[in-house]
Amino acid sequence: MNIFKKNLPRRTVLRGLGASLALPLLDSMVPALSSASAQVAQPTKRLGVVYVPNGMAMKSWTPATEGAGFEITRIMEPMVAYHDRMLVITGLDGPRSNAGVHASASTRFLTGAIPARTESDLQASVSLDQMVARQLGRETQLSSLELALDQNDVFGSCDIGFSCQYTSTIAWRDAYTPLPMETNPRVVFERLFGDTGTTDSEVRLQRIRKDKSLLDAVTERVSELNRRVGAGDRAKLDQYLDSIRDVERRIQIAEAQSNRELPEVDQPAGIPGTYEEHAKLMFDMQVLAYQTDLTRVITFMLGRELSGRTYAEIGVPDSHHPTSHHRNDPVLYEKVTKINEFHTRLFAYYLDKLAATPDGNASLLDNTLLLYGAGMSDSNLHSNRGLPLALFGGGSGTVKGGRHIRFPNGTPISNLHLTMLDKMGIPVNEMPYSTGSLDLS
Repeated sequence: MNIFKKNLPRRTVLRGLGASLALPLLDSMVPALSSASAQVAQPTKRLGVVYVPNGMAMKSWTPATEGAGFEITRIMEPMVAYHDRMLVITGLDGPRSNAGVHASASTRFLTGAIPARTESDLQASVSLDQMVARQLGRETQLSSLELALDQNDVFGSCDIGFSCQYTSTIAWRDAYTPLPMETNPRVVFERLFGDTGTTDSEVRLQRIRKDKSLLDAVTERVSELNRRVGAGDRAKLDQYLDSIRDVERRIQIAEAQSNRELPEVDQPAGIPGTYEEHAKLMFDMQVLAYQTDLTRVITFMLGRELSGRTYAEIGVPDSHHPTSHHRNDPVLYEKVTKINEFHTRLFAYYLDKLAATPDGNASLLDNTLLLYGAGMSDSNLHSNRGLPLALFGGGSGTVKGGRHIRFPNGTPISNLHLTMLDKMGIPVNEMPYSTGSLDLS
């Protein structure tokens, strides 16, 4: 390439390229509504997904009764305050795979697809969250956030013959692109608010103006260069300028909305020392992301499939994955149940935060469609039958809670995906193995 031999130094192009790729510095300008009237018309819909690894202690999860009078089971007990906003769904199956049971569990949870058995050329299907992000991301600075608590393994095989990337994510941009999940709260903060280290509005506005000035300079110099290069290079520079214009659009939104008051939050130092602190901090980051309308789509893995994490803080020093193969041993089953209870207790912390955060005339929880569950049911059997699933929130009034609905055995989880997409205002005709939408009335 001879572009960098012109008057635009390579260093400047790289700075511009960083902007065009929406690095955290530029993706973190906080959008906000400029007037109260803008909040009134239509509630802002949001999608959240919280994933549990290694299946569930199903006897302690599944309510025996259906309808509005369903009982709160032991694992659900930490969420009892949200009984009226909880829609428990049973009877849905994932597509059956004869191999890669853990890779299949995490992959099918939002795609409904069976992953290809490979360590390199990955293949599944676009996930529910990314379908929503394509639509809602047009109005936010980040189309979506993908978060997790366990470090991601992206090399080698974690489930015999299946890439570790399958077990480390639930989000797929398309059939061939799994999205990495971020585990460090400090990095999450930088993606949301840049490297200023604070949510202070004046500091953020100064950063916005600095980035705007940088883009203006880069745009001017690239436009000048565009007049002196050949047709092939002009086409490349036009694509580059299109990317810059998209970032300019995001910066303009951020600048116009930068006066929104935010809670004073400083940048986290890194990953906290305990699992509970880590989980709560990541939930806090998610509430902030919704509250500032930086994104409307978030996926979060409380653990990766095959996770061997121990939970000594709740009296379970045993590795999670081996313990999940409980063989119906009462001692091991109790340990799995305790882990599942711990997860729902942390999830209840998130629900409390969402419910306490105003959003227009309601709360963030009211305006969020929130899916909690696992891609595997009975972990001892690696079962894909009757997956543990629950919807929370209300999706801006589109989902009625306080009920347990049991669907006929064999109903594919993809039918839930279709239904959730419809509730988000994004109708889709089919997903892998789907047979139609669910009646949640």
